[in-house]
Amino acid sequence: MTGVYIASSDAESDKRTVALGLTELLAGTVDTIGVFRPIVAEHGRDPLVETLRRRYEITDPYEDCVGVSYRRVHSAPEEAMAEIVASYARLAARRSAVVVVGTDYTDVGTPTEFAFNARVAANLGVPVLLMVSGEGRNASGVRSEIAVVQAELAREHATRITTVVDGVAPGRVAELRERLEGIAYVLPDVPGIGAPTVRDLQDACDGRLLFGEGARLTRDTSGLEIATMSLPGLLDRLSADRLVLLSADRAGSLLPALVAAHSSPDFPSLAGVLLTGDTEMPEPVWRLLTGMNVRLPVLATSLDTYAAATRLSSVRGGLTPLPDKKVESAVAAFGSALDGPELLARLRVSRSESVTPLMFEHTLLERARGDRRRVVLPEGTDERVLRAADLLLRRNVVDLTLLGPARKIRARAGELGVDLTGVDIIDPEHSELRERFAREYASLRAHKGVTVELARDTVAEVSYFGTLMVHCGLADGMVSGARHTTAQTIRPSFEILRSGLVSSVFFMCLADRVLVYGDCAVVPDPTAEQLAEIAASSADTAARFGVDPRVAMLSYSTGASGGGADVEKVREATEMVREARPDLELEGPIQYDAAIDPAVARAKLPDSRVAGHATVFVVPDLNTGNTLYKGVQRSAGAVAVGPVLQGLRKPVNDLSRGATVRDIVNTVAITAVQAQEPRT
Repeated sequence: MTGVYIASSDAESDKRTVALGLTELLAGTVDTIGVFRPIVAEHGRDPLVETLRRRYEITDPYEDCVGVSYRRVHSAPEEAMAEIVASYARLAARRSAVVVVGTDYTDVGTPTEFAFNARVAANLGVPVLLMVSGEGRNASGVRSEIAVVQAELAREHATRITTVVDGVAPGRVAELRERLEGIAYVLPDVPGIGAPTVRDLQDACDGRLLFGEGARLTRDTSGLEIATMSLPGLLDRLSADRLVLLSADRAGSLLPALVAAHSSPDFPSLAGVLLTGDTEMPEPVWRLLTGMNVRLPVLATSLDTYAAATRLSSVRGGLTPLPDKKVESAVAAFGSALDGPELLARLRVSRSESVTPLMFEHTLLERARGDRRRVVLPEGTDERVLRAADLLLRRNVVDLTLLGPARKIRARAGELGVDLTGVDIIDPEHSELRERFAREYASLRAHKGVTVELARDTVAEVSYFGTLMVHCGLADGMVSGARHTTAQTIRPSFEILRSGLVSSVFFMCLADRVLVYGDCAVVPDPTAEQLAEIAASSADTAARFGVDPRVAMLSYSTGASGGGADVEKVREATEMVREARPDLELEGPIQYDAAIDPAVARAKLPDSRVAGHATVFVVPDLNTGNTLYKGVQRSAGAVAVGPVLQGLRKPVNDLSRGATVRDIVNTVAITAVQAQEPRT
């Protein structure tokens, strides 16, 4: 088991970025990860623990992830230390790695707090990742601070494994890195990580939500705007992500206008509106807003405007679990500042033989980031697509192009608090590429009687436009399907990018391994020849993504135990694959239990190298495949990534219309990795 203790030398360091980045690094390397905070507040749940538990799907109960309260440390320090050690030992016994996050300089008491954290680390027997604030310190000051705390660590018999200097202004990063090379990693200040969200401010003033969607409460705020002037003056003063404080007795004259301005692309997008005071909103105004389908959070508090502004102006971020975009910003900053392999080597962490969903996803993102490609997303106004784009950009995974009306996309992004900096936005209806694509499409489909005049209308449809961008080399791949049907998404690919039989696979991420199922989405009833081609393509796709292909040709019969047309088709396809691809480990016909369960395999096919250990499962038809993957997904809690299309010259992948933001992120990463491979 590997453990590491994050401790800061003063109150200025923000441990959240390092805690998230370190947990991300370990979660991509080992099969089971834990998080532990030795001391937490007595009431409520620690927001960082909750952020880490949610982000990394940590199943340990909250109570197992924390030690004792600050009050317990004050009243009985020796007993508290014993309880911390015992709680950590119980957690560590069932986890491959545990990230321990020290105190936040809120209650133990400076200057003795670092010594206390060092003592805890020594008693837990884990090394310390030291954090030193770079705010207001030059290289000499950082060295002096490290020397002081190193002496403190030695007194407490704790070991420092590395040092991170955080909170460094971007303009000072290069200089500090040069002067501290070999001494400490330098982590730039992460924009917005400390900004309070709307929910932080809501909790601080005991606010209640009147209008708007609760999901918008995770949006960062950039400050407060007190509405004391007339409407023209107020509109002129608005800036992005502000929370507007508005006396409830003025809501009738100003609130509808603020809601309208928030939805307009010509005004900054607000974080929310807080109505102050106990005055009830006039009924006609309430009725008007109810009919406007307000998405902007409108909150109400009993505090008057002065009291609310005074209380909210001192609120810091982190009172609630961090939203996804802050998590992604923190992970990206950590990944770019620290040498992950070097840190893992210092911690003596070896890669687990098991492959968890988090490990698979981590590897996907790392591979995509290592050779960035451009992916086009035709559904540019969809909320899930916009949120996924924001996360992908924060992690520097890909370059993106969104299709759709630019004003509408930017207005929607502003409303959601999504940052599209660096994204190309193209409106197919009015793009100068439309004529070029019309001529190209007409040339490709001339044998079907398609003229340039007909093609002009066709290529304005976003799926065709995106596919032609890929065909013409203006994008490396396309992902669609959040709003479009599978047919709408892949029909243009069949017409423009097909290089052979188009089929698909799903990556099924189980608790401890990744399996590949094909074809569960495209070919309804393949012939033996098509089934053989699907098997070979699926094995190649598996290998491309790090899954050692051992192919099981599934049937209702194993070996020579049964007959019938369906079994004969699988048997014939198996022989075709063996002849065409002697390099593949292959078994068929074989039943699913014999393919995946070593005990059943020993009874049914004792001499098979694949039986009981299959990683690629080729189904005989679409009916079987769709039922199989959905059954495993629901009953085993597997994460299904796909469908990933095969048989195209360049990658285009389809989403389920029920796709989550996480599904979209994973599919875009897969598409980018596919685009890195040489294709025929």
